[in-house]
Amino acid sequence: MKKYSHFFYDYILSQGIGTSVSKYLNLGIMLLILIGIVMLIDYSIKIIIRRISVRIAAGTKTKFDDILITNKLPRNVAHVPAIVLFHVYVPLVFRDFVKAGNVVEKGVEVLGIVLTLYIVRSILNSIKDYLKIQPKYKDKPIDSYIQVFMIFAWFTGFLFSFTVITNTEVWQFLTALGTISAVIILVFRDTILGFVASIQVSINDMVRIGDWITFENYGADGDVVEINLATVKVQNFDHTITTIPTYALISDSFKNWRGMLDSPGRRIKRALYVRQDTVKYLADSDIEKLMQIDFLTNYLTQKKEELAKFNEANVKNKELILNGRHLTNLGIFRKYVELYLQQHSAIHKDLLFMARQLQPTSKGIPIEIYAFSRDKVWQNYEYIQADIFDHLLASIQYFDLEVFESPNSKSFK
Repeated sequence: MKKYSHFFYDYILSQGIGTSVSKYLNLGIMLLILIGIVMLIDYSIKIIIRRISVRIAAGTKTKFDDILITNKLPRNVAHVPAIVLFHVYVPLVFRDFVKAGNVVEKGVEVLGIVLTLYIVRSILNSIKDYLKIQPKYKDKPIDSYIQVFMIFAWFTGFLFSFTVITNTEVWQFLTALGTISAVIILVFRDTILGFVASIQVSINDMVRIGDWITFENYGADGDVVEINLATVKVQNFDHTITTIPTYALISDSFKNWRGMLDSPGRRIKRALYVRQDTVKYLADSDIEKLMQIDFLTNYLTQKKEELAKFNEANVKNKELILNGRHLTNLGIFRKYVELYLQQHSAIHKDLLFMARQLQPTSKGIPIEIYAFSRDKVWQNYEYIQADIFDHLLASIQYFDLEVFESPNSKSFK
């Protein structure tokens, strides 16, 4: 093939044109021919590979080959023969310009490295898209893993490109790289933190795609829609998007509601504040009146007999109600709440439920409901919780109790 490298040179020289000009004209013509042939081959192979890949994808049941086409893998692979051909014939075209030929040859090699990176990226993106449509991988941070591999691939590509351009050995470059590691760490601080955080988040299973998280420091309250190397995207319930640095998940405190969603029920924890001056002992007439409430009939009958026996045996001065044991309207109301929850169809009976009295406050005595609803859907949960407290707010007056309320204009009429 070497005799063809001077084909145009010999002809131009025979026309009486100088040696130097003949070499440049020969180089230009040969280069244009090589570029034309390479472009023609590249276009032809691209069409052939595209048609073959489309037919193969149409004839298979798996979606992976369709995803490969979507991520342009066949298109990127089609460029390989053209680049190889160009690299092979560069020395022939630049026979009389060795230094320029070496520069072009290195440029083609760097271009080949870049093309290899694009092929790797197409494969990795295809794997990512394929895994995302698999049910068992939907909640996994696939983006983070792919980005880690791509960072490693780009670093390797940069390393080989640098060694090709400078004719430096790889180990020499790595040695020099170690001396400026502090600068590299400073420049890529967020990337390194994100890389470490992604690994820890994945290994410790702290967050999955689809989890409902609350992150007060960043104003996030919604579902995780994406986890990548640098950020975590949360779609809030008002449909806004909050972006959180990935490393914040391990450095700051946040709430993940996955445990609640995976549990049999969703917790109800809310209190009524009862006015302290409405609490009193119950007289026999009050007890008889409350015994008309179906939930309390059996309880009050047994409790009344129990207290009568105790007081008969232990109380000397029965005229003072403070002596002995007696029922209070607050205690009976608390028991009523517990019995009401016990029969409520929306309360999960296998989980803890109770009505408890908390420490008195300036707003009254808290009677807290602690229970779990069977339905965990937010809208239904709020309805169940409201239904329970609607009933309790309306029923508390039957126990001669009042709910605390800050003074208003009606309080002074």
